[in-house]
Amino acid sequence: MNFTENSNRIFEQSILDYHKTDHVDAPIQNLYPLKSIEYYLYLKNWIDTVQWHLEDIIRDPNINPEEALKIKRRIDKSNQDRTDLVELIDSYFLDKYKEVQVKPDAIINTESPAWAIDRLSILALKIYHMQQEVERTDTTPEHHAQCEVKFNVLLEQQKDLSTAINQLIADIESGDKYMKVYKQMKMYNDPSLNPVLYGKK
Repeated sequence: MNFTENSNRIFEQSILDYHKTDHVDAPIQNLYPLKSIEYYLYLKNWIDTVQWHLEDIIRDPNINPEEALKIKRRIDKSNQDRTDLVELIDSYFLDKYKEVQVKPDAIINTESPAWAIDRLSILALKIYHMQQEVERTDTTPEHHAQCEVKFNVLLEQQKDLSTAINQLIADIESGDKYMKVYKQMKMYNDPSLNPVLYGKK
């Protein structure tokens, strides 16, 4: 089993585990060894899955404004957790391939492995929920047909992205590409960089 086959399997497991309760406050059941790549992949998708449903909830037109603000704050924290975890996964790859001799003509990729894996995790969620739409029996034939087309496109996208990630990892392993990771430096979370926050002092 290659890296993305394993990743997609873990993402699917996380999504199915979440939907056993289908509740944003359900406790995570991550049974993989602590600090293993499998542990990080499961945690990454769990964060994405909870956030997916928080994004659904906050779009309720009848939501209480106070409750909406609480959820918005929770989504903000989730985004930061997600970014931190992506950087942690990239650290795993940096450490794994630190002894690789980079070739003189090696090139850098447009994104790091972990940010591509981030997209793969979100894609797994899109596939799950689009499949739910395809399997609905209370919709029009037009809705069903549209969702089926989208579902098939998502499956193709998953295949293509998985192939690209595996190739990127192989290129890093062979020294044909090298990693260079930049911290995200999100300014709106930093009290010293967000004018709304430091202006209150």
